Amino acid sequence: MPASVIAFLGSPENWVGWGVIVFLGIVVYVGGFKKVAAALDAKSAVIQADLDEAARLRAEAEALLAEIRSQKEDAEKQAAGMLAAAEADAARMAVDAQAKLEETIARRAALAERKIASAEAQAAADVKAAAADLATQTAERLLTARIATAKADPSVDAAIAQLAGRLN
Repeated sequence: MPASVIAFLGSPENWVGWGVIVFLGIVVYVGGFKKVAAALDAKSAVIQADLDEAARLRAEAEALLAEIRSQKEDAEKQAAGMLAAAEADAARMAVDAQAKLEETIARRAALAERKIASAEAQAAADVKAAAADLATQTAERLLTARIATAKADPSVDAAIAQLAGRLN
């Protein structure tokens, strides 16, 4: 064998180069590049499907977020309306309570005035009765004293007895 062939065969770089060429030839013959390309295409399709799913989920999440924000705004508006209605009801109830209180006070004042008037009338009647009794007793004593000093008249005695019966 010639020396150049021996030098060629003795160089490890040449063996590595020929090994790579043979390996690549086998890979091409078996269809390895097509399989690698198909695997990469499949992986790319899976990644693209995942990206599409993520985009769809993001769109759903944004729509759900917008719906939740809308519901929140509606709930806040409804709560504000309820609060305003409650405040209006409370104000109306306060006005009603004030009117009822004033009515009750007026009714009780009228009742008290009637009781006072009744008590005044009763006291006046009691005073008149006491005055009449006192006047009768005084008149009886005066007449008794005059009669005792004067002579007795039966008609005057009868009139005094009638006067005492009429005043009581």
